[in-house]
Amino acid sequence: MRFKLIIAFVCDDETNAVMKAARDAGATGSTIISNARGEGIKPAKTFFGLSLESQRDVVLFLVEEHLSRHILEEIARAGKFDDQPGTGIAVQIDVEDAVGVSHQIKELTKQIEEKL
Repeated sequence: MRFKLIIAFVCDDETNAVMKAARDAGATGSTIISNARGEGIKPAKTFFGLSLESQRDVVLFLVEEHLSRHILEEIARAGKFDDQPGTGIAVQIDVEDAVGVSHQIKELTKQIEEKL
């Protein structure tokens, strides 16, 4: 079984919606790294040295490759990534190998067979 790693940079107030959308689309779990900061095309606004930007979460999803594009699209929809700048981004990368996921392979195999 081959996997992709989806990395989503999400406004912290949208994290729960993104996680639910990913789970509904077939993701079997996630890891959240809280309080990330970032900057897009325009520098972050500050007021007396304090950032006015909202905090971000980095959400990691290790997903089966056949489900990855659908999950990525659902993350973007739930996080409203294309609605306005600065709401978040998500990328997927190939995973060469993974350990600790054997307990999920049975469930993933069943899901993939149903979808294909």
